[in-house]
Amino acid sequence: MLNMMLGEVAPGGAGSGLYGLVMMTLLAVFIGGLMIGRTPESLKQCAPHEAGQPLHPGAPAAILIGTAVAMALPGERASMLNAGPHGLSEVLYAFTSSAANNGSAFAGFSGNTTWYNTALALAMVAGRFLPIIAVLAIAGTFAAQRPGVITAGTLRTHSPTFVSLIVGATLLIVGLEYLAALALGPAADALL
Repeated sequence: MLNMMLGEVAPGGAGSGLYGLVMMTLLAVFIGGLMIGRTPESLKQCAPHEAGQPLHPGAPAAILIGTAVAMALPGERASMLNAGPHGLSEVLYAFTSSAANNGSAFAGFSGNTTWYNTALALAMVAGRFLPIIAVLAIAGTFAAQRPGVITAGTLRTHSPTFVSLIVGATLLIVGLEYLAALALGPAADALL
């Protein structure tokens, strides 16, 4: 579930994992440029509106708001086999999988109701299809740019510093969005 929440940027997330990694790379470049003043020359020509694109709130909003509404509606909690933290994990996983992957569900969750079918479809649109449009727009902007000149002040994209910058940005920025939900559901379920 955490891998899906992070945008499947780990190896094995074909397609969506690649563009999630590209968006996290742009965010890491933006943060690194603010922190140390050095950016990779190939990404230095990013316009300010492109640097903000990785913060597209579609998937986190779809997952967290969808889960909160589903848990707040008493009639929709009947679709969960288990009550308590495991039931929250079932609903959280359903929305996470719809927004980030293929719409699978935990065993015991029967989301085949009109409300869940509609809510999970909206989560898929907000979390999967809207970011695709943003990534294609960014790709078009990069395709129109000329190559930059590499200087001594350029942050090398093949360095351990750049890799750790991307990993740190992914875990801190995206991971913190879901920390409360993961603490309430999966972590609490593991402790019981």
